[in-house]
Formats: sequence, structure tokens, C-alpha cells
Amino acid sequence: MPTGELTAASVNGITWRRYYDLTKPKVVLLIAFTALVGMLLSLPAEVPWQQLLIGLLGISLASAAGAVVNHIVDQHIDAVMRRTQRRPLPSGRMDTPHAAFFALLLTICSMVLLWTLVNPLTAGLTFLAFIGYAVIYTLYLKRWTPQNIVWGGVAGAAPPLLGWCAITGEVTAEALLLLLIIFIWTPPHFWPLAVHRKDEYARAGIPMLPVTHGIDFTKLQVLIYSLMLFAVSLMPFLINMSGVVYLAGAVLLGIGFIYHALRFWLSEGADHAMKTFGYSIVYLSLLFTFLLVDHYITMYNPHLG
Repeated sequence: MPTGELTAASVNGITWRRYYDLTKPKVVLLIAFTALVGMLLSLPAEVPWQQLLIGLLGISLASAAGAVVNHIVDQHIDAVMRRTQRRPLPSGRMDTPHAAFFALLLTICSMVLLWTLVNPLTAGLTFLAFIGYAVIYTLYLKRWTPQNIVWGGVAGAAPPLLGWCAITGEVTAEALLLLLIIFIWTPPHFWPLAVHRKDEYARAGIPMLPVTHGIDFTKLQVLIYSLMLFAVSLMPFLINMSGVVYLAGAVLLGIGFIYHALRFWLSEGADHAMKTFGYSIVYLSLLFTFLLVDHYITMYNPHLG
């Protein structure tokens, strides 16, 4: 069966699992977690749980919709890359009309929930983040510039700001700082994977940094960004947003990231690329966990702040 084409029998066989796979659930889970942290950090007291749950659902649905659009737009690229060949669209387990309708449904549900039950500002910012990822990054930046992951990372960095806004109805310096941390984290997170998959990106015609500027240059950029990330990660403590518990965690995690980036820079070819990529995911999850733990320790034990 040709890639992207479905027989009548295979259409009837479409299951919830194929729709679920279109949403990139692991990515959405990390997005939801960072949005949740933004919500919980936004108030010095307990957060209204109804607003939290509805806001989290709306943001997650928009993220899932963006993932589905990404699958639709990139299906021909996915078909020539080993990492993505088994995705529902290039493998022929899903067709474009079903996927497009699913993306539209997710987007409408997200916007209705956020606009009517959370606040219009969160709905508007979430929609802008959706357009930034699904349209500006996927359709244009990804195909036109080796800095695609840098500028496209603005949309991907938005969830904690969206979560903060869902609870408070405003954008603050603290919320923007959370966005900045993920924005700086994104390039040293993704570029090791791009180095590992350099030949596949080249074959697909995608101008990722290791394809256009070489592996050595990319590895140096990963190291530079890891140093920038270390500095930015200290800012919540410096502006009294977080206390010593977070500071200790940020320093330890930052040293670990720099260690992996340094090993990656000194390694041969793509050696240590996937270990650096794997650590970057652990890093962000634990960094935001430290933000959360520090927040609640300070809330119930102010003298520890």
C-alpha cells in the first residue's frame, strides 16, 4: 500500500491508538507538566483547582492539535526518516482528512474551554503559540533556516507562561523568566538529536544546523547554550522568585548539563549525542520540579525561603 494511502478496510480499522499517537503524547506530557508548574508558582497560596484543571486541559489540547498539524505537514519528510517512518500518516495507518479533522476538533475544544472557562488572554496566547509551532515553525522556519529550532522554540517555551496566565490572568516578569529558561534550553536539547540524525535530515532536505554548518560547529553551540542556560537558570533565585532549595538543584543540574555538553563537544562525531539529549529531558523535568518543591517549602516554611 502506497505511503499515505488507505484502503476502505484500513480506514474502518482506524483506532483511538492512531489518533493518540498523532498527538505526540510524551511531548504533550512534558508541556503539560511545565504549564502545571507555571500555574502552581503563580500564586503564593493554593491555586483554585477547577481553574487549574480546565486551564491544563485547554493548553494540553492545543499542544496536541499542534502535534497533529506537525504530523500532517511533515508526513513526506517523516516517510524518509527512520525515526519517524512508523508514524501514523507516513506508515499509512491514518489518512490526512481524518488527521486534519482531529486537529480542528482539538483546536476548537481548546479555544472554547480557555476562552469561556479560563480567560481570553490565555486563549489568545495559547492560539498564538499554536500558530507559532504548527504554522510558522513547521511550515517555514524548519525548512528555511538552520536557526529553525532557536526561533521556533519561542512557541515551545510558552506553556509555563500560559499556565501562569491561566491562573492570574496576566503576564508577569516571573512568567516570562520561565519561558526564557525553556527557550534557552531548547537548542542544546534538540541539536544533539539533530547531530545523531544528521544524515536523515540531509536526505529529507531539512537545513538543521549540523547539516548546514557541520557537526563540530553544532557541538560547540550546544556547549555555549548549556553555559547560557546555567546562567539563566540562576535568575529565579536572583530575583527572589525561588529560594536556596531551587538554587542547589539548579546548580547541580546545570553542572551536569555542562558536563554532558563538554563531553559531547570533545567526542568523536555523534558520540555522546543521545546521552546529552537524554540528560536534557531529565534536566528540564527536575529543574521545574525543584521550582515547585522550593515554592511549597517556602509557602509552608517561610524561614527557609
